[in-house]
Amino acid sequence: MKEVWRKEGVAQHEQRLAISDPDDFVFGQAPFPVCCGRGVQIGSGKVIPEINFTLPPMEINPQTWPDVRQQYAEIIESVCTRAVALDVADLLVEFETLPPMTIHPQWGVEITRLLADTLAAYHEKYGLQSALRLTPNDCRDQERPPRMRSGPYWDSMVQLFHAAADAGADLIAIESTGGKEVCDPGLMTADLWQVVYALGVLAPRDMQFLWREIVSACRATGIVPSGDTACGFANTAMALAEQRLLPRVFAAVVRVASVPRSQMAYAMGAVGPSKDCAYEGPYMKAIAGVPISMEGRTAACAHLSPLGNIAQAVCDCWSNESVQNVRLLGASAPVVSLEQLAYDCRLLNVAARSREHALLLRDWLVASDAVLDPQAFVLRPDVVLQIAGEIIQEDNPYRQVRRAVQTTLTLLRAAHRDGRVRIPPVEVRWLDRMERDADRLPDTETAFCEAMHAFLQDVSYLPEEYGLDA
Repeated sequence: MKEVWRKEGVAQHEQRLAISDPDDFVFGQAPFPVCCGRGVQIGSGKVIPEINFTLPPMEINPQTWPDVRQQYAEIIESVCTRAVALDVADLLVEFETLPPMTIHPQWGVEITRLLADTLAAYHEKYGLQSALRLTPNDCRDQERPPRMRSGPYWDSMVQLFHAAADAGADLIAIESTGGKEVCDPGLMTADLWQVVYALGVLAPRDMQFLWREIVSACRATGIVPSGDTACGFANTAMALAEQRLLPRVFAAVVRVASVPRSQMAYAMGAVGPSKDCAYEGPYMKAIAGVPISMEGRTAACAHLSPLGNIAQAVCDCWSNESVQNVRLLGASAPVVSLEQLAYDCRLLNVAARSREHALLLRDWLVASDAVLDPQAFVLRPDVVLQIAGEIIQEDNPYRQVRRAVQTTLTLLRAAHRDGRVRIPPVEVRWLDRMERDADRLPDTETAFCEAMHAFLQDVSYLPEEYGLDA
């Protein structure tokens, strides 16, 4: 297989981190803040709550559409009312489309407009500064094997990208899935090479193709291309590890291996904030200097994780992931989530008034999680800076993933030996296995692709949809 990595349009390779001093790596501050929406400034000194919500279980079709509209109207009205009552100064709202709302982009546009109009009304009446992030779902995997660069699912996504600004969105993000059809079976068998192929060869190519389109749409319409997430890769690994179906050390390595594919969005022109479920966000902040949105304990309504506090350590937006519009004793679930986020951000922002206090709170958040799980350990700010510094020494995504994997395994081994992270004995044997596999990874992408070619003959994916030889 020929060398197939294409560098057109990718930012020049740099060997310096945007953040290199641990004392500059803290919540609420990013080297390159983002201004968006109605007066919202992200990464310029305070942490902003980002509320995300979705429908209760229900069908979405022409017959139920009035009920769908009513659900979103009630959610955004009640969330804004509570934000005003709590003196929330700045609010980021994320609308993640459900598959029918991207497949039928006019539906996604309609809900976007509904949300944007309500945010504008609350800004005018109460001064609530706000921005709306539209996250079209990646519906290309609705067919198998997925077509990543053509077909009706791709066309509907592109239509929504270009309609976002007129609908009232201030930012665009996505949870893209290029390479997931190869990564998923690799996770189920804990096959490191297959995961590296998905994250180091396929996913970066798809990110380059996809984010060129998103950035183009945003620049043409004057809105912010924010960021992506390795949710379908690293969060899948985390969920499997939580169910004891995958070693936690393997999930930790997958988390760091996802960094180069997520970084590609910023190489193509995204500016942040990163997507909330991108737990790799601290690496994005260290490498590119962009503000990041993170989720942790407040995301338990959507998924469980071992990263509840450490995820907050260097965040610029603090999110709840996504919560269904169901009734709880206090209020509807989105309102409850908004209140939790608002109080968390109050505490962070009081601490942020003093660098000493901000660093102290950051370090407490880190210390409460980092020793208990290798997935938390790789989010320690000092570890992030060390691994990120290694990643940027390489000039193509495959070699970046290879170096990320090898460096992470070396650090986990040393941290376990020194008592800085807890790894059960059975998982130490997995460290041995992964180190052997990582050491055998070829030096070049060409050699790696040739080694994987025969193995992948039975995997259901379309190489040509990634610009590869079939």
